[in-house]
Amino acid sequence: MRGLPLVNNLGFYEIRLEAIGGMGANLAGKMLAEAGVNGSGLNGVSFSSYGSEKKGSPVKAHIRFCELTTQIRDTSSVEHPHVVGIFHEALSKTVHVTSGISPDSIVLVNSTKTPAQLKALLGMQGGKIAVIDATGIALKEKNRVNMAMLGALFKVCPFLDSQAMRDIVSKSLGAKYPQAIESAHRTFDRGYEEVIFEEFSLDEKENALLPSFKHSSSSYLGYENQPIGGMITNPGGNYLKDLSISRSGMIPSYDPESCINCAGCDNVCPDMCFVWEEKIDRKGRSQMFLQGIDYQYCKGCLKCVTACPTSALSSMKEKEGYADKHSVKLHFDLATQLQ
Repeated sequence: MRGLPLVNNLGFYEIRLEAIGGMGANLAGKMLAEAGVNGSGLNGVSFSSYGSEKKGSPVKAHIRFCELTTQIRDTSSVEHPHVVGIFHEALSKTVHVTSGISPDSIVLVNSTKTPAQLKALLGMQGGKIAVIDATGIALKEKNRVNMAMLGALFKVCPFLDSQAMRDIVSKSLGAKYPQAIESAHRTFDRGYEEVIFEEFSLDEKENALLPSFKHSSSSYLGYENQPIGGMITNPGGNYLKDLSISRSGMIPSYDPESCINCAGCDNVCPDMCFVWEEKIDRKGRSQMFLQGIDYQYCKGCLKCVTACPTSALSSMKEKEGYADKHSVKLHFDLATQLQ
């Protein structure tokens, strides 16, 4: 059994997982804590925080470890993590995923980007960044993103016993899904082996610029900077919403040559992201024709792919820049985006 590499002033080694509902961060946190307790002889606790609409919305999982001589009586949010596991890089658009990190923290990201690219994306001055293409591994092995992320997390946390994790996976899946055990083990092992690390130096001045902790419910407006009278200058609403962070790696791809404009996709789409235009068909009749998808409102549920009776819609792994390049914007005649 290896000891904890470092602890805070309460004796805790803390991990925070940033994800969206449906990616398995809550289960990953529970399995991580169980492996630390049963496999490494530590005290451990795991709990999660998320809203009422769990799937597709931001989720945080909090894990604490300590030596057996220390008791855990704290179930508050992890504010200054030693490790941050980001299950979806797009979360950096709306969530303070790196808040509270220290010079000794490790930030693990599910991404195909290089650590240097992620350093710029996350606005980090420096520190340790680990990268794993968990989505690609999960799709290849026909398993879940959380298994690949768990493998990478065990590489990041060498005090955890990877064999204990394999035993937990076998026990968890053995009763209901024995056929999934082998795939889960392969996904975990690939996550463990394929994660890459890079450390970026920080000078003393940059240490002071590390992001302080920000609660998920923190507002950008307060008594010092709110408009006179508390006026809401940007009311928000669905028009301004960006659902791209809810996608977990797969998106629908549209082929207009195969489309019969049946609107089956539009009937099942929960976010109305399909763009239609009224045109005249071959017989001179007025008809609605599908123009494409506004990926700003697409959360990647793929219900449209299931509903499509032709090959016009198919699922594909989302590639960098694909959504921006192929998006067809919806037109809202009565809406004006406030600057």
